[in-house]
Amino acid sequence: MFEALGLNSMTESVYLALLGNPGAKLDAVALEMQLPEERVRNAFDELVQMSLVYEPPQDGGRFRVVNPATGIAALVARRQREMEESRAALELLVASRTVDRTPTVEPGVERLEGIEAIRAKISELAESCVWENASLMPGGAQSQESLLASQQLDAVAIDRGVRVRTVYLDSVRNDPHTLKYASWLSDLGSEVRTAPTLPLRLLIVDRRVAVVPAQTEDSRAAAVVVTSEGVVAGLAALFQSVWRTATPLGSPRRRDDEGLSAQDRDVLKLLGQGLTDEMIARRMGVSVRTARRIASDLLTRLDARSRFQAGAKAVVREWLTADDLE
Repeated sequence: MFEALGLNSMTESVYLALLGNPGAKLDAVALEMQLPEERVRNAFDELVQMSLVYEPPQDGGRFRVVNPATGIAALVARRQREMEESRAALELLVASRTVDRTPTVEPGVERLEGIEAIRAKISELAESCVWENASLMPGGAQSQESLLASQQLDAVAIDRGVRVRTVYLDSVRNDPHTLKYASWLSDLGSEVRTAPTLPLRLLIVDRRVAVVPAQTEDSRAAAVVVTSEGVVAGLAALFQSVWRTATPLGSPRRRDDEGLSAQDRDVLKLLGQGLTDEMIARRMGVSVRTARRIASDLLTRLDARSRFQAGAKAVVREWLTADDLE
């Protein structure tokens, strides 16, 4: 329920238990939940970092829960701020790379030309990765060549204990080769999720270095390797925001109370922003025919005669916000 705000299922369960036992001690809460006290303590520490609970030193181990309305509102504001900072950092990075496409000696930035140089750098980073490899993989179905290039690197990293997290487009669920590879990753202990759309292709290693395409329309032509702490932190926040709302592989894609899937809502946003069926298909990694069918169904549901009108009616029905159409 609170995953989008950064609470995993364990932390959420402990939070709800704490709400139901104000003023208790953690050992009593752990006993009631029938969980090891260490696991409850770890979740409690996460909640403290999120400013949802606190433990006054003078109360002998008893905790206090922040007013839920206040705490959740603060979390929402923090997530929005992270998203805005991530978007600003990303726009600055992409702008700096696309305006000047000549090789650069700028500190914290390395430019790679061509797919071979990109793959060599990714292999180098994979071998040096210590604890986490996080990636966004847009473009829909992945090529056999790309999957084979990643397979050995992923297997070795997971065997070393590296946490591998990957987000693909929802459309890969319909591609047998990519789905087989994603399932293989999950079986090895990797974490795989899918989302209707993804902002860009992205690789972050140990939250110390990031690789992004120099050109958003052609990720194979050139890439930028970033080690600047501020930019990497912004890109890591962008990944986290996508990860929280993505659907774990193997889980059904949920629909909300209006009967809309996450894919439906993303298509509505893209329609309202004026994108064509071809552009929507490319963003979602689906065929133009599929994009056209989804768009047509949504226009029919909204009784809209144009894409602009569909966006406006979606805002009136509170399916979208005005900000979604910017």
